[in-house]
Amino acid sequence: MEYSSLHDRIEDLSDIEAVVLLCLVARQHCIIDTEREVLDDLENELILIAENIFGLSHATLDCSPSMTVEGFSNAVLAPDAERQGYDRLSPFAASGEGGRSVDRLSFGGGRSSSRVRASVLDDRKVVNVVIAKNFDQAPDHIQLLTLDVIRTKRIYTRTSFHSVPMTFLFIPLIESKPQGLSSSLNLHLNDHIFMSYYHDPQNGLMNLEESSGWLSDDQGSISSVIRKPSLVLSKEPNEPYLIREEHINALRELSDNVTFSAEISSYLQDIIIALRMNRGVAGGLTPISTRHFQLLSRLVQPLFSYFKYNHSFAYQMSRTLTTSGLCFPVLSSACC
Repeated sequence: MEYSSLHDRIEDLSDIEAVVLLCLVARQHCIIDTEREVLDDLENELILIAENIFGLSHATLDCSPSMTVEGFSNAVLAPDAERQGYDRLSPFAASGEGGRSVDRLSFGGGRSSSRVRASVLDDRKVVNVVIAKNFDQAPDHIQLLTLDVIRTKRIYTRTSFHSVPMTFLFIPLIESKPQGLSSSLNLHLNDHIFMSYYHDPQNGLMNLEESSGWLSDDQGSISSVIRKPSLVLSKEPNEPYLIREEHINALRELSDNVTFSAEISSYLQDIIIALRMNRGVAGGLTPISTRHFQLLSRLVQPLFSYFKYNHSFAYQMSRTLTTSGLCFPVLSSACC
């Protein structure tokens, strides 16, 4: 494909969009935290990003301590009735992963034992993006179920099991806490999270502002600095700012071909050793975290190659990327 086209599509990505892109390229998952007052707005921003930037189906969950396994399983499945008319948004429709939106679901509904309902369950598909707000409040067995879905790539219901699509992203969206993210999730699940990102409310929510005209007083001056073209919900996959499957595959191919010199490999290993020996790193640094860090270093190299003259993008990437709840600043000098 034309790499100039890829450059045009990703050069104006916001910080949240860049995080989602990295996770899709890596086929990994991320935690996003922010202040309580903007949690709902950030949820809507992620919905718009899934729909307008990547054309992916999504489900939004509002987690609570009373959440059930059945409620979680049903929430991440897209009803058949919502497939028609939405697949055109998704660049992944050709591979059977057409976009479908799923509204927020209530987990207090009654059970249905009808044969018609069982038939619907057999036909439903797992959505591409799951946004789990307040996931830190979900009971431990729900978090372990999520870990099982991430590891086995399938989810079970009462009547059947459903395979997770190749393009699948799970995003716990939680409130920022002084004690850190690692205390919010099950330790085993946290170990399988690729990266975490703190969204500063001062950075604004570009898609939400453009699509609805919403603009808070605190974010007015920031949002006026960089304005992206308006994004409408009826956008077709060939619109200039929609990132399709071939663009993600191109970035994945570029990252697979990245090689590090001996000096850079030693530099990255020194960071890992320092974190493992640091008393301030609770629980140490696991082997999975080490692999995530190395993978992240490879993923950002193509982006820095594109934008080595775009200092604002390079700075944004280097200050926002974190891995497995631990801060790993990724400097352009370490990846190019």
